[in-house]
Amino acid sequence: MNVRRRFLLQAAGIVAAGALLAACSTVSALLGNEVTFTQLQLQQSLNRNFPKHYDKLGGLVSMTLMNPRLSIPEGSSRLRLDFDIGLGALGSDSSQPTGRFAVTSALRYDPSTRGLHLDQPMIENVDVPALGGVMNSSSRALLNAWLGDYARQEPVYRFDNSLLDRLGSRRIGATEIANGHVTVHLDQ
Repeated sequence: MNVRRRFLLQAAGIVAAGALLAACSTVSALLGNEVTFTQLQLQQSLNRNFPKHYDKLGGLVSMTLMNPRLSIPEGSSRLRLDFDIGLGALGSDSSQPTGRFAVTSALRYDPSTRGLHLDQPMIENVDVPALGGVMNSSSRALLNAWLGDYARQEPVYRFDNSLLDRLGSRRIGATEIANGHVTVHLDQ
């Protein structure tokens, strides 16, 4: 085989390997017994699912959550979610931010949604200037109710069919947040 043809075959192999790695964009690594997700992958999943609008008390109170910002603080075993929040009452518009709040949480896998959900979320801080910078009891109750529902029902990240197919018969085990990544451990 001549040198030029061998070079072209090697180059094609390198390009094919690069394309295969790019095709695995849903996870940053599938190595052995774990799957690792980056902050960017989780953020992109959140961006597709917001803003979210909620009405309570027959529409007397409304809340819109928008602009989620996910971070994985260095040295922390919990991720942080910052949201802009719009509050409305008696039919007023809640689609514009009137404040913000932050939540920290671990993550857990839920097979019924095939996704990573908040686990033991905690409100870290709330800043709503329209309420004097502090939440009153009704707005805190609304926010806590949303947080509980969200943690139960909506994943931060949903596993796609191609990832689940690659996992085969392995079960998804514990989820760990460390070193700026989320790692899902796989059981045999």
